[in-house]
Amino acid sequence: MGDAFIRHIELLGYEKRFFPSQHYVYMFLVKWNDLSEKVIYRRFTEIYEFHKALKEMFPIESGDINMENRIIPHLPAPKWFDGQRSTQNRQGTLAEYCYTLVNLPPKISRCLHVVNFFKVRHDDMNPVTDSQIKKPEVFLLPKDAKKNPSDITGPIVLQTYRAIADYEKSSTSEMALKDGDMVDVVEKSESGWWFCQLKNKRGWVPAAYLEPMDGPDESEEQEPNYEGEQYIVQKSYTAMEEDELTLKEGDTVEVIHKLLDGWWVIRKDETTGYYPSMYLQKAGEVNTSVKSELRNRSAPPRRSTIRNAKSIHKQSRKQISQETYRRNSRKYIQSRKKMKENYQKVANVIIEKNEPEENKNKPKAQPAVPPRPSKDLILNRCTESTRRKIL
Repeated sequence: MGDAFIRHIELLGYEKRFFPSQHYVYMFLVKWNDLSEKVIYRRFTEIYEFHKALKEMFPIESGDINMENRIIPHLPAPKWFDGQRSTQNRQGTLAEYCYTLVNLPPKISRCLHVVNFFKVRHDDMNPVTDSQIKKPEVFLLPKDAKKNPSDITGPIVLQTYRAIADYEKSSTSEMALKDGDMVDVVEKSESGWWFCQLKNKRGWVPAAYLEPMDGPDESEEQEPNYEGEQYIVQKSYTAMEEDELTLKEGDTVEVIHKLLDGWWVIRKDETTGYYPSMYLQKAGEVNTSVKSELRNRSAPPRRSTIRNAKSIHKQSRKQISQETYRRNSRKYIQSRKKMKENYQKVANVIIEKNEPEENKNKPKAQPAVPPRPSKDLILNRCTESTRRKIL
């Protein structure tokens, strides 16, 4: 196997820490070529020192010899005092810096200096803490605020979930769970894999193994949309359960219910069933290498397949049956058909009403009167009594 290199670096936000003294660290999700994903923490002073060393290693590409040849991105120097405002406002610049850095020529983006700086350190896995000092405050960068990080006004409290069963991880990017573990959710991916942290451990966990603390149901769960959104199947899947669908790559489907566990309810013609969301792509969207590599991972397990699941809630989770999905879907399709028919009728009436007035008042054309037959034609073809009348 070749040398390790970075595929993507995503800025997640920053933490305000209080040990050994108050300071700020940026959180990055680093995606490697072996499909592993690691969260690392770096102070801005460290990032700037890394940047200066990179410029010294590549003087031509940094523009030291000729500014026209510069391809290494700019990075402003740290302020004399870096407070929360400067840490927050710098996020847009830092996110853009990381994106440009990873897309530089391989001799720069894959050099040891870059690889080693973004590797996981001991402090990333086991941050230095003090139980007598309050817990770090996490400021996540919302996905819809990537271009305007100033929208963040306060710390985002991570949601705490409870594991309902033991989970054995199947890759280095995942995190194992024990029944009853309390985890903080950092990111909820549509794929059904959630990035969580448990004390000093971090990794991806199937959403199906987690339950909210305040009740059995997810408050963020969307309602079904029977109008449906058109998606294209990017990876074939063979149904393992009766309520799932078997589809081939390239099939067009309609998504009618997006569930947080990564198993969406889709409609193919008049049939409905579950399908892994990570194998679907919205119609019209451009396929990216990151999405393609994500599909090489296995779909997350469904809650119905988890054995020995133990919930702390007396009530069970609300779940819509496939029969209900199918019935409501048929009703919607029929109502949509009737609406089209009614629309066509209304359109025809409007066309008739909009017909020019002069055409309405015009007398209808009378049929043409055929010419009178000649005398010879009557004598040759008509009956005896008709012939007598012209003689």
